[in-house]
Amino acid sequence: MMPVTYSRAATADEALRLARETGHRFLGGGTNLVDLMRQMIERPSALVDVTSLSDAIEVGDDGGLMIGAAARNSAVAAHPLVRSRYPVLARAILAGASGQIRNMATVGGNLMQRTRCAYFYDRAGSRCNKREPGAGCDAIGGFNRYHAIIGASSNCITTHPSDMCVALAALDARIHVSGPNGERTIAMVDFHRLPGERPDLDTLLEPGELIVAVALPPSALAARSTYRKVRDRASYAFALVSVAAGVTMKDGRIEDIRIAFGGIAPKPWRAFRAEEALRGQDATQDAVEAAVAAELADAVPLAGNTFKIELAKRTLAAVLADLTGETR
Repeated sequence: MMPVTYSRAATADEALRLARETGHRFLGGGTNLVDLMRQMIERPSALVDVTSLSDAIEVGDDGGLMIGAAARNSAVAAHPLVRSRYPVLARAILAGASGQIRNMATVGGNLMQRTRCAYFYDRAGSRCNKREPGAGCDAIGGFNRYHAIIGASSNCITTHPSDMCVALAALDARIHVSGPNGERTIAMVDFHRLPGERPDLDTLLEPGELIVAVALPPSALAARSTYRKVRDRASYAFALVSVAAGVTMKDGRIEDIRIAFGGIAPKPWRAFRAEEALRGQDATQDAVEAAVAAELADAVPLAGNTFKIELAKRTLAAVLADLTGETR
């Protein structure tokens, strides 16, 4: 049995103090961390409960939206300002997990969740560099239907599991963190790391840093946005491919666009090349195919997931049809 101490912080400052004193992991809803502890993959000696931190969802100083890290996923998805101004975020959250898990999971915890790769969870029989650096990666050459086609490395081919994070990447969100060296913000597109030589490091957070809020900028694109998730089951399944996108239109053409893919990379994949290819274009099938081809030019599909390239094209085409009514 693994001994663990537990403390509950009333404020971010208290959480940071407790973390310095104990050697910790911060605990939100526990929907991922507790599972990992049960599997003996995460072995913290102390838990600092941060669910008393701000769960406010309110208009920020810039006219955007500020979401406290302790806000429950279900509360974010149901909030009138999120539903009206950032529908892609509401839809992404509702596409994830189950109602019970969304009621428990926090925004900060969602950002910190780890891969659901079966080899990562299989301590007894599988090698995994993310779980044990230097051990190897059995997903390469193994069952890799759910794994990355871009952004992976020879050390890790996992995909990031979050739906919410894909929407946040498309929305140009910024993550507010506090730590031993003060406060800072991290762009959502930079927050999660690609595996490279260190697949065990998931984010850019420094030791002891705590997520305190997520800021969404004001955005005309966000008001005309949506999320689509393709998966093997109708519910409670991770994405094979997902797309979060928002557009503005002018004279029947795409004036500006934001796109992020899920299910294809070790982090939420912001599609900068595809966005550039689609600006000023009609949302035709040919334009979408060319944009996705540009985005995935560096893709390295595996034996079990080559289909994701075509699926990404079709999913983006369907999303743009929803948003513009002009894909053909």
